[in-house]
Amino acid sequence: MDLDLTDRVYLVTGGARGLGRATAEILVAEGARVVLSSRTAETVDRAVADLGERAVGVACDNADPQTPGRLIAAARERWGRLDGALVSVGGPPKGSVGEITDQQWSAAFESVFLGAVRLAREVAAVLPAGGSIAVVLSSSVRAPLADLAISNGLRPGLAMVAKTLADEVGPRGIRVNGLLPGRVGTDRVAELDAAASDPEAARAEAVASIPLRRYGVPEEFGRVAAFVLSPAASFVSGAMVPVDGGMLRAL
Repeated sequence: MDLDLTDRVYLVTGGARGLGRATAEILVAEGARVVLSSRTAETVDRAVADLGERAVGVACDNADPQTPGRLIAAARERWGRLDGALVSVGGPPKGSVGEITDQQWSAAFESVFLGAVRLAREVAAVLPAGGSIAVVLSSSVRAPLADLAISNGLRPGLAMVAKTLADEVGPRGIRVNGLLPGRVGTDRVAELDAAASDPEAARAEAVASIPLRRYGVPEEFGRVAAFVLSPAASFVSGAMVPVDGGMLRAL
């Protein structure tokens, strides 16, 4: 299938590693051009060097109100257009409701929730008809994850914001969707496994909960994300798309 991505331009936040990086790689392989962001210049520069001339990088933090403008300007200055964005943020810290402090909730809200809302809102405001935004969320949108109270609290609300934005910008021909990764083998998931009292048992238990009986690989997520962003998915909007090997038990 031709995704019709040749020479289209996408912002990819969190694009230096993990799911963002995997998506950027697929987009570039399909002919698109990307503006990557991450919080450190070193990781951004390394990713851009690997991806080549179809990528540029901006070191910035999603929690910074100036970030959307900087990323939009980078796309326009380099390639004169912007066709969409993958809005991906880092995972919040582990912990139960009883353990997480007010400060941790506030910091996560600024980055995970408000930062993503701001990016999606400001990108949507400048996209042309046919533009597309995909927000990387979590399976916690539909079912709580043990010891991840912040994710369980913030991700469902962010999913509803994405759904609402899809309603608002749909008449302009712009699509907004959410992606719900499950256990995909990123550094973040490895860190969660390693934090368990028995990491091997934790991984085995997680694998047993997945009908496909394995973790996903980042490229599998990246292919779904690239499709959802692309014109090939032109009648998909307001959807929450699981990429979890069947782990979610809810419809």
